[in-house]
Amino acid sequence: MAVNSTPARPERPAAPAARSPRRPRGEGQWALGHREPLNPNERIKKDDDPLNVRARIENIYAHRGFASIDPQDLRGRFRWWGLYTQRKAGIDGGRTAVLEPHELEDEFFMLRVRVDGGQLSLAQLRVIADISREFARDTADITDRQNIQYHWIRVEDMPEIWRRLEAVGLQTTEACGDCPRIVLGSPVAGVAKDELVDPTPAIDEIVRRYVGDPAYSNLPRKFKSSISWLVDTPYEANDIAFLGVDHPDHGPGFDVWVGGGLSTNPMLAKRLGVWVPLAEVPDVWAGVVGIFRDYGYRRLRNRARLKFLVADWGVEKFREVLEKEYLGRALLDGPAPQLPSRPVDHIGVHEQADGRRYVGAAPVVGRVSGAQLAELADVVEAHGSDRVRLTPYQKLLVLDVPAERTDSLVTALRGIGLEARPSAWRRGTMACTGIEFCKLAIVETKARGEELVARLEERLREFDTDISIHLNGCPNACARTQVADIGLKGQLVVGPDGRQVEGFQVHLGGGLGMAQGQSAGFGRKLRGLKTTAEELPEYVERLARGYLAGRADGETFANWVIRVDEEELR
Repeated sequence: MAVNSTPARPERPAAPAARSPRRPRGEGQWALGHREPLNPNERIKKDDDPLNVRARIENIYAHRGFASIDPQDLRGRFRWWGLYTQRKAGIDGGRTAVLEPHELEDEFFMLRVRVDGGQLSLAQLRVIADISREFARDTADITDRQNIQYHWIRVEDMPEIWRRLEAVGLQTTEACGDCPRIVLGSPVAGVAKDELVDPTPAIDEIVRRYVGDPAYSNLPRKFKSSISWLVDTPYEANDIAFLGVDHPDHGPGFDVWVGGGLSTNPMLAKRLGVWVPLAEVPDVWAGVVGIFRDYGYRRLRNRARLKFLVADWGVEKFREVLEKEYLGRALLDGPAPQLPSRPVDHIGVHEQADGRRYVGAAPVVGRVSGAQLAELADVVEAHGSDRVRLTPYQKLLVLDVPAERTDSLVTALRGIGLEARPSAWRRGTMACTGIEFCKLAIVETKARGEELVARLEERLREFDTDISIHLNGCPNACARTQVADIGLKGQLVVGPDGRQVEGFQVHLGGGLGMAQGQSAGFGRKLRGLKTTAEELPEYVERLARGYLAGRADGETFANWVIRVDEEELR
């Protein structure tokens, strides 16, 4: 009998039963029923409304001292009252991501004071100066969010600091935390010649109604706002922004933008395409915050900003939800804002609508002191003014100056270290807090920025065009590095001797849509383009000289960067 030599094939195993499709994981959106705490920050907020921590600060911690503070209050809820622990001195940037929070932090605090719209009276300025000198070792930085930021604050002093601030109408409520932060505003609101509507009443109403309201104190993450008739705030970098527009049928009102934010996943705000009259701005603002509260992503902390929701939904769905679920009515379609012929920063002497003048002056990288602010108050009063404004570019303005007193004021400001006719370098350079005080930072920024400005003023004093240089101590972009002509993101780099040293990754040619002909975009990152901190002044000087030598007629730095070969940028 013949034998079949072909081996029998093994039987295939039975196919597994078809699995039911996996349900998509929830993003922690309250409106969809996902209310379980999904990360440590959400648990802290669920356990107790962070606004309640003020009572414990006043009644317990201020009496028992730093050691008595509950860790969840210290590293969580304190932020809702403007308080962060500051970095312990002597810890280098290489250990920032390695050490635990308690190993990084000192027993002192950074404190932010809200200055919504950047508006300060002379009485408020004097109180800010006095607090700096008495409680903050003479520190007081002007931030690019129009805040005043102190350092070296003790918890024992907070009740008295609050008493003094609130006596003149200032507050630290929700200056930090997962809540509505300061509302940016035009530093010339109410006095600008080109302003058709002063949005200050809307800013004031938002602060009065909603700041400190428990209904809005637990958001997925921070919420940044800007309201200005003029295009003089970084509106595209905010969660919500209102910009002035003149509707052909309905008159002056505001265009609405949503979903902007920088940091490690930068996105620019998008137009909703609506027109909102001044009286309705607070309601629309609250509706957008409500969407963020209810639909924002709470599962992952790194996706908990409004920009991710806007990116996923798109503006059409976002507008539909806003109108149907939060406002109960349709919004009117509206025109896009008209951009000015060139970017506006208000530095120098300018005429107000009433014929008086305002004078904009620049400290270096926003660094001032209590003593300097006290001198400023004296100078302001001596020149017949009672009002000072802070800008979103770490600068300040003096309003209501008689025309015949402006030269005297410019001279007096220069005498206290504030320059109303600054070089392009001083005018355009900003820096975040950096490693000196910030627990997240990797490199020094303020001192590096001051050194950079001094070097460039010495070597390139006659540089004849606007240029922005933003230094940041880490990837979080508090100084808006991605939208600067030269953005410098702090990191450790390999130095000439092969060891790691402080340095910066370089972003080139970024910007926002602040003037006609400008398109918003993030800076160009060239592979391997980094500089040590020591070599930074030399690098920027070389880059600036290359631009001056190679630019076309009227070509901006940003356009030159896009056009030239990479080798010219190294």
